[in-house]
Amino acid sequence: MTIVAHGVKKLGVLGAGQMGLGIAYVAALRAKVDILLYDNSEEQVKKGIRMMDKLLAKDVAKGRIVDYEAQAARARVNVVPKEKGFTGLRDVDMIIEAVSENLPLKQKIFGSLAQEVSPSAILASNTSSLSLTKIAASTIAPDVSAASDKGKANASRVVGKMATSIKDKFIDASTTLGLHFFNPVPVMKLTEIIAAIQTSEETLIRARSFAVACGKEVTTSKDVPGFVSNALLMPFINEAIMCLEKGVATRDDIDKTMRLGMNHPMGPLQLGAR
Repeated sequence: MTIVAHGVKKLGVLGAGQMGLGIAYVAALRAKVDILLYDNSEEQVKKGIRMMDKLLAKDVAKGRIVDYEAQAARARVNVVPKEKGFTGLRDVDMIIEAVSENLPLKQKIFGSLAQEVSPSAILASNTSSLSLTKIAASTIAPDVSAASDKGKANASRVVGKMATSIKDKFIDASTTLGLHFFNPVPVMKLTEIIAAIQTSEETLIRARSFAVACGKEVTTSKDVPGFVSNALLMPFINEAIMCLEKGVATRDDIDKTMRLGMNHPMGPLQLGAR
């Protein structure tokens, strides 16, 4: 198989909460790419940066990294001022969105991003359950004229998508996909990649290469509700809750059964309460 480099020199991270900050952390420390971090809340950005500083200091204290590696990772992270908005993310090779699980919000964000970034930039969502095909569909402008005078690159992106839409009978958003990191990102080993129906094979390969560069193992899922992880996890937790409600066993015994009998790191009720 031909190895395709991820080509990400500069990563935009949209959302400075626990997930977004964790993604920025592994990308800066492990993949060694420059980060542009953006959040509507300036207070959340400050909180996130403090969290990153603590994580780096903790890793140094535990001997996982040395001080110069921590300093280099921290230097790679820059904050996009709130007043710049998404225009501050124009010069990136990939954007990973990590905002709340709200489909209309994500569709609005991706629709705006598609008008700002390079046509070759990967647009990734960290969603754990929402349809990537629906999110990807929002990246096409409803009217070519809406591109107006936003520049040749943006106009090219819109016109190209419109042409492919007619040719292939579905919206071309070939650089959009799901990159589902798990919480806490610096600790959890897995990243789940989800292909929308529009996602190109090259985008999938580049995204996989990037996730591996961040130190992650990778699985791939079709764009179905919950993907693999939550499609299996939610019924598991629900069955545990039903056992508790029916009085089959106590909470502690249900969790202990799965921890010691099935070698799970934590029981389903403990996991569901997180």
